[in-house]
Amino acid sequence: MPKKGGLIALVVGLAALVAAADGQTPAGMRFEPASPSLVASNTFVNAWADYDRDADLDLFVGSGSRLSHFYRNDRGTLVDIAAAVRVWFTRATRAAAWGDYDADGDPDLLVGFAPGDGFVLRLFRNDRGRFVDVTSDVGLAVAAGAVRQPVWIDIDGDRDLDLFVAFRDRANALFRNDAGKFVDVAASIGLGDARRSVGAVWFDYDEDGDLDAYVANMDGDANGLFRNTDGRFEDVAAAAGLEWGGRAPREPAHGTVRPCLADVNGDGRLDLFTANYGPNGLFLARGGGRFEDVSKAWGIAIDARYDTCAFGDADHDGRVDLYVNGTVTGGISYEDTLFRNMGSRFEDVTPEHVRAIASDHGAAWADFDRDGDLDLALTGAGAATMPLLLRNLLPRAEARRSLFVRVVDERGRSVRAGAEVQLGVKDGSRLIAARIMDSGSGYNSQNDMPVHFGLPSTDVCVGATFALGGRRVSVPCAPIDTFDRRDGVVIIPIPQQ
Repeated sequence: MPKKGGLIALVVGLAALVAAADGQTPAGMRFEPASPSLVASNTFVNAWADYDRDADLDLFVGSGSRLSHFYRNDRGTLVDIAAAVRVWFTRATRAAAWGDYDADGDPDLLVGFAPGDGFVLRLFRNDRGRFVDVTSDVGLAVAAGAVRQPVWIDIDGDRDLDLFVAFRDRANALFRNDAGKFVDVAASIGLGDARRSVGAVWFDYDEDGDLDAYVANMDGDANGLFRNTDGRFEDVAAAAGLEWGGRAPREPAHGTVRPCLADVNGDGRLDLFTANYGPNGLFLARGGGRFEDVSKAWGIAIDARYDTCAFGDADHDGRVDLYVNGTVTGGISYEDTLFRNMGSRFEDVTPEHVRAIASDHGAAWADFDRDGDLDLALTGAGAATMPLLLRNLLPRAEARRSLFVRVVDERGRSVRAGAEVQLGVKDGSRLIAARIMDSGSGYNSQNDMPVHFGLPSTDVCVGATFALGGRRVSVPCAPIDTFDRRDGVVIIPIPQQ
C-alpha cells in the first residue's frame, strides 16, 4: 500500500524538484515545475477552459480555506486575475465546472462551495471575458448541501446544457435547462439518489443512443450506473458488475471517489476506471453494455486511497497513460502514481520528484504551453506546497506528434459533452483509440478543452459519435484534413438531426 507516512510533514522544495526533474523515468517521461511562483497549498479543484477565446487554456483553482485563483494564460504564462474578472472568493471551494450553459459561444463557470453562509452553488456567466453572477436569476440558488461532482451535459438533446450535481449529504440533482432557467427534475426521472455521492461521468455505456450516468459513492455505498431509457433512469450497476468498482462490497472505509473514462486497450471503446478508497478498478468495455474486470491483470488494483484519476497519452506512443493522486486520510498521505500503458498492463513510472509530492487532490492533463504534449496540473489539500503545474519535457519533435479535437454542434458551440471521438487507421477500416469530450473530470471538476491524441503515426483518420435523442449520430472516420481547423484544433460538427 503506497503511502508517504506521517501527517503531511513533507514540504516539497521547488529547487529540489527542478533538480530532480533532470532524471529520466524508465518510460522516458520527464517533468519540471512550470514556474517557481506557481505553487498549490490547501487547494482542491482545478478546471481548464479557454474563457477569453485566445486559443490557450486558462485555469480556475478553488481553495479549501483561502482565496480561489483564476489564471489567465498569456502564451504559457499564467497570471492571476481572479479579482479583476470577479471570481475571487474567500469561502472554501469544493467544486468547479466549465460549460456554455447559455450557448453563446464561450464557457461559463459553475462553482460549488462548502456549506456556510450563502448558496452552495454559484453560476457565473461569461460576458466577453468578465463574469456575472446569475445564480438567482437562473434558478440555481441552492441553500445547503455538500457539493461534489458537477457535470454540464445535454441529457434531453434539446441543444442546451443541463446540470447534474452529485452531493455527499443529500439526494443528487439534475437541473434541466429550459431556455436558460433551471429546474431540478432528478426525483421525477430516477436520478435523485441519496447515497453519499462524490463523482460522476456521463457516457452512452450501452450504445443505445442516449447518455447514461455512472455515479461514484463513498462510505461503503455501492456505485450507481443509471441507464437512460426515454429520459427516465434505472440503476443497473449490479447487473453490469460495476456496483463496487473493484473495491470490497459494503466496507464502510471503502468508496469510489472518481470514475474516469478512456480507451485503455485501443479497441475504440471507452473503458471505465475507478479511483478508490480500497483497490482501484479497471473495467474494459466489451460492447453492448458489457464490461470485464481486468483490475488485477492490468496491475492497477492497488489498495490505497485515491481521489483523482487522469488519463492522457503523456509520451505520445498512442496508448493512454494514467495519473492517480494519493489523498490524505487517517493520518496518512498516500503516494501519487504515474502509470504508463504498456498495451496489456500498466507499469509504474512515477518520477521520484512527483512521488515525493504530498497531499494533493486535483489532477488534470492540459497542454497549457501549446507545445503539443500534455502537462500536469495539481492541487494540494494540506499545508505543504507543491508545484501547481508540471511541464512535460517531451522532445520538441515528439511533442508535436499529436492531435487535438473538439466536437461542436452545427453552430460551432461546445454543447456536445459526452461525445466520443475516435481515431482510426487512415483508410477507416479499424479504430485504434477513443476519447470522450469531458463529461466530468478531475477532482469535483469538469474541464472544457479539446481531446488529445498522441500520434505514433500520422496515417490516421478521425471521427466522432454522439448520443442524441435515442440515436447514435456519427461522423465517419475521415482524414484529418477533411475537417476545419481552428487554432490548430480539428473541429468536428455533429448536427441536430
